[in-house]
Amino acid sequence: MATRTRTQREAAAPPDHHAGREVPPGDSRRLDPALLFTLVLLTAVMFQDPVRGALASPAAQSWMTVFVAVVVQALPFLVLGVLLSAAIAVFVPPSFFVRALPRRPALAVPVAGAAGAVLPGCECASVPVAGALVRRGVAPAAALAFLLSAPAVNPVVLTATAVAFPDRPGMVLARFVASLLTACAMGWLWQCLGRADRLRPPSRPSYGARGGGAAFWGSVRHDVTHAGGFLVVGATAAATLKALVPARWLSAAADHPVLSVLVLAALAVVLSICSEADAFVAASLTQFSPTARLAFLVVGPMVDLKLFALQAGTFGRAFALRFAPATLALAVLFSALTGAVLL
Repeated sequence: MATRTRTQREAAAPPDHHAGREVPPGDSRRLDPALLFTLVLLTAVMFQDPVRGALASPAAQSWMTVFVAVVVQALPFLVLGVLLSAAIAVFVPPSFFVRALPRRPALAVPVAGAAGAVLPGCECASVPVAGALVRRGVAPAAALAFLLSAPAVNPVVLTATAVAFPDRPGMVLARFVASLLTACAMGWLWQCLGRADRLRPPSRPSYGARGGGAAFWGSVRHDVTHAGGFLVVGATAAATLKALVPARWLSAAADHPVLSVLVLAALAVVLSICSEADAFVAASLTQFSPTARLAFLVVGPMVDLKLFALQAGTFGRAFALRFAPATLALAVLFSALTGAVLL
C-alpha cells in the first residue's frame, strides 16, 4: 500500500476540539431577544434606586405628565382617522373622483381641495390615493390639491383641533382656511408652472390585487404602526421641550413674531407627526403665539420628512424636490396671513 502524503494524513486526522475554531460563514450568531429582555430587566433591578430617584425629580415628573397627556388625548383620534382613511382608500373606487370632479383643471382644483373636508385621511394614505387619481385620469393639479388638503382639513383633524384648543375655537377655522388656501394655491401653481416630465405617475395600484377586507386591515396595520410611532416621537419631543429645554431659550424664539413661526414650521417638518395627533402637540407649546402654532398645524400635514419620502417614491424625486419647498413656503405664508386676521 502506498504511503500517504503528509497533507492526506493531516486531512484525515480528527479535529482538535480544544483549538480555536472559526465560525462558518453561514452560521450567524444573533442575540436571543428573550435573553436581551432578561438582561434589561436585571439591569433595571440592579439600578432601581438611581432610576427611581431620577424619575422622582421635578423635570422627569413634568416630562411624563406632558408625554402621557399628549398620547392619551391624541390616540382615539389617531385610531379613528386611520380606520376612516383605510376605508376611503380601499373601498371608494378612484373612478368616483373622476366622475365627481369638473373637467376643467382650474375648477377641479378647489373642488378637490374641498373634497378633503369630507373624506378623512391621514397624510400617509393621501399620497397613494393621489397617485391612484392621477393614474385614473384626474388632472394632476386637482390630485395634488387633494393630496395636501385631505390630511389637513378632514373632520377628524378639525375635531381633534377643537378638543386640543377648547379655549380658542378660532384655531379650527384658521387651520381650515390656511390649509385649504395652501392646497388650492399649490394646485393652481402646478397647473401654471408644472411640467409633465417631472411628475412620474405610479405604474401599479397602491393596494395590489388583495381582497377588500385584507387590504383594509393591511392598511390599518400599516398606518397605525407608522402613525403611532410618529405620535410617540412627537409626544417625546413636546415633553422634552417642555421639561428640559431652558425656558429662556424658547422664550427668545417665541417672543419674536417671525422667528417663532419659522421655528415651529421647521419643527413640524422634522417631527413628522400624524395630522390626527399634531393638534395636541401644538397645544402643549403654550409659550408660542397662536399664529406660530397655526403654522405648525398647517405645515405638518403637508411638508415633513416622511411625506417627502412618500412623494419621492410615488411621483419621483424630481417632483418632490420642487413640490415640497414650494408647499412649505406657501404654507408658512398663508399661516401668517390667516393668523394675523383670525387669531
